[in-house]
Amino acid sequence: MTGEGEKLIPINIEDEMKSSYIDYSMSVIVSRALPDVRDGLKPVHRRVLFGMYELGVTSSSAYKKSARIVGEVMGKYHPHGDSSVYDTMVRLAQEWSMRYQLVDGQGNYGSVDGDPPAAMRYTEARLKKISEEILSDIDKDTVDTQLNFDDTLEEPEVMPTRIPILLVNGASGIAVGMATNMAPHNLSESIDAICAYIDDNEISVEGLMKYIKAPDFPTGGTIYGYEGVKSAFETGRGRIIIRGKANFEEVHGKDAIVVTEIPYQVNKADMIARTAELVKEDKLQGIAEIRDESDRKGMRVVYILKNEAIPNVVLNLLYKYTALQTSFSVNNIALVKGKPVQLNLKDIIHHFVDHRHDVVVRRTQYLLRKAQERAHILEGFMKVIATQDSLDLAIKIIRESASPAEAKTGLIQEFELSEIQAQAILDLRLARLTGMELDKIRDEYEAIMKEIENLNNILNDKGLRFQIIKDELLEIKQKYGDERRTDIDFAGGEMSIEDIIPDEKVVLTISKMGYIKRTSLSEYRTQSRGGVGNRAASTRDEDFLEYVVSATAHQYMLFFTEKGKCFWLRVFEIPEGSKTAKGRAIQNLINIETDDKIKAYILTHDLKNEEYTSNTFLVMVTQKGTVKKTSLEAYSRPRANGINAINVKEGDTLVSASLTSGKDEIMIATKYGKAIRFPQETLRPIGRNASGVRGITLGSENDEVIGMVIISDPENDTILVVSEKGYGKRTHVDAYRITNRGGKGVITLNITDKTGDLIAIQKVTDENDLMIINKSGVAIRMSVEELRVMSRNTQGVRLINLKKNDEIAAITKIEKEEGVEEEENSETMNSDETTNKDERSQDPNIEIQD
Repeated sequence: MTGEGEKLIPINIEDEMKSSYIDYSMSVIVSRALPDVRDGLKPVHRRVLFGMYELGVTSSSAYKKSARIVGEVMGKYHPHGDSSVYDTMVRLAQEWSMRYQLVDGQGNYGSVDGDPPAAMRYTEARLKKISEEILSDIDKDTVDTQLNFDDTLEEPEVMPTRIPILLVNGASGIAVGMATNMAPHNLSESIDAICAYIDDNEISVEGLMKYIKAPDFPTGGTIYGYEGVKSAFETGRGRIIIRGKANFEEVHGKDAIVVTEIPYQVNKADMIARTAELVKEDKLQGIAEIRDESDRKGMRVVYILKNEAIPNVVLNLLYKYTALQTSFSVNNIALVKGKPVQLNLKDIIHHFVDHRHDVVVRRTQYLLRKAQERAHILEGFMKVIATQDSLDLAIKIIRESASPAEAKTGLIQEFELSEIQAQAILDLRLARLTGMELDKIRDEYEAIMKEIENLNNILNDKGLRFQIIKDELLEIKQKYGDERRTDIDFAGGEMSIEDIIPDEKVVLTISKMGYIKRTSLSEYRTQSRGGVGNRAASTRDEDFLEYVVSATAHQYMLFFTEKGKCFWLRVFEIPEGSKTAKGRAIQNLINIETDDKIKAYILTHDLKNEEYTSNTFLVMVTQKGTVKKTSLEAYSRPRANGINAINVKEGDTLVSASLTSGKDEIMIATKYGKAIRFPQETLRPIGRNASGVRGITLGSENDEVIGMVIISDPENDTILVVSEKGYGKRTHVDAYRITNRGGKGVITLNITDKTGDLIAIQKVTDENDLMIINKSGVAIRMSVEELRVMSRNTQGVRLINLKKNDEIAAITKIEKEEGVEEEENSETMNSDETTNKDERSQDPNIEIQD
């Protein structure tokens, strides 16, 4: 029901919502969230700076209470909450937020740890010197003004800035349906690029990038990779990776990573807290302690590492899992003539130069207008005071007039003056009528006329105007320019952790109780055959080293457990330890079950190469003689909790696993000295969860498979077998005839009480070295070429002198290195001298027949 004189107008609700929402969104876009491309400021920034300027809080004045400034800005220009104004002012004063601070704050203005600033009644502020360059010439009609929210005051629509604020301080804001996120840059570089653009308007973005290398963040850090920077400069959109700066130090005898700079917009306290959580959850290993030693001298976050940790690996894990590496997504959207536009580097510079040109033109026109007005007045003076007679006449007219209006009229008629000139003469003080002052008026007139000529030249010469813009910019550079804070790692980008870890040769050792470590191969030196060896590892009394394998740091390592599970690690992820270090429990590296243990391992290269994995096979053999062949591709995507590698039957365990091309031969050996050789073609590839087929038939219940080798070159390969009491033998592959899979095999070593059971079988050449580890932890490295090839059915020769009841735990072959010097035996053989005397007196190269 409507009242008198009222009527209802039906409106479609959909149209009304569209119209209202568009009005709202445009209001947010234009009046709140996006910066103007000309001065790089959002309305609230502009109003804060203008309010402080109007209040007289310049860099040379005393500080004023922040509450006073906020009240001024809010009451006159910005009709929003006081927090929006104060938060803006605070951010303009924070050195970690602004590349070039615009407000000089006194008091608690927050911290890089995210601490809030003190209330506005406690803090004080004034403008920074650089901000006065933003407001420079604002009183010379250089920019348009608009009415404030209640139409009582005027405020500038844009600042006549000499500083390219949009470039040097960036901007961020979320509007409706769009957002902007612009990175800060170095002032010196930005001005050099602008000058280059002024010299050559056709310069490309690539050409400008010779001057502006990349963003320059207030918190420093390192830009990692250049593709994102290039994209941001060329298109206005790009993802820039930023890393904190870290170096390695030794703190109280331990390795430590010391962070001195963090990425832009990262909260240091949150970063440290999150890192501590990851360490506690065991997702980030290798860190023993975290300390924040930052003070007023600078930032210093110290990560003290555990003894076995590799600094480079831990640092890369910090980059991967914490805010020590972040990305800055550039989205250069700014208002161009009131409309949001996406801008590349050249666009931003182009619009800034156009704005500066407008400012110079308007300033020149203003100065010309003022100069002409002054010249007009001086011309009036010159007419009246040119001679003593004319001056006396003017004084007479003024004295005889009944009123100022009559005097003005008399002067206008007598001297042909304008009203302005006549009024100026009436306002003239008597002191200006002295002879000296008259000379000054003539000099001033001459100077004004020269200035007018100069200003007209500027207005008539575009090149001269651009030279003025350049000169003013270079002056700004000289005053406020500084060095880059953010480094650029051009070789970075989508690099993986291993890219900074050298692909060096290492020795991996795994103990019987599941302790693993990697040791640089250079720690081991070659000894002559028969040497006692040098100390290799410290183990518990009941523990001993079971597996030794040579690898390189970048290889992938697949672990196979006796229950038939497969786990996946990179070699460099395995903790480093010296020869005598115990190593680290493998349960801390992979999620192996407590009642399971590693029985086999595979070293391979790129598991992500489909061509490689589909043409490579994995052959496994169990203790009971079952053998299985599966494509390596089936093992290229292991899960955290492992995957099933082979279905091991009850009472059986996995013994060995090896890589093969699918066309090689397989040799399996048992502890009672039997071996079988058969072609791999007799094995068809089967799935991961299958059990396999019979590879060798065991001669007795107590016999069991001890190892397997893959033969790819029967003519040149030789087979080395080693018994637990230190005897070994090299034999040609041809000495083992090819039989059908599943047979009982032939004798490979005559097993006696003196030799002990067979414990290892390896395929070797003269190019290999041999690493032998015994159960007490002693290691010896020897050259395989010292072992001459013998016939198959022999007892072999002594490889290592064992003390007391010691036995060999494992052997592995190692690639021979040139120039490895022989090392003196580090231990004598005094113990058990009587017992071993007869064995030592024998020529070690004499074959021992059964």
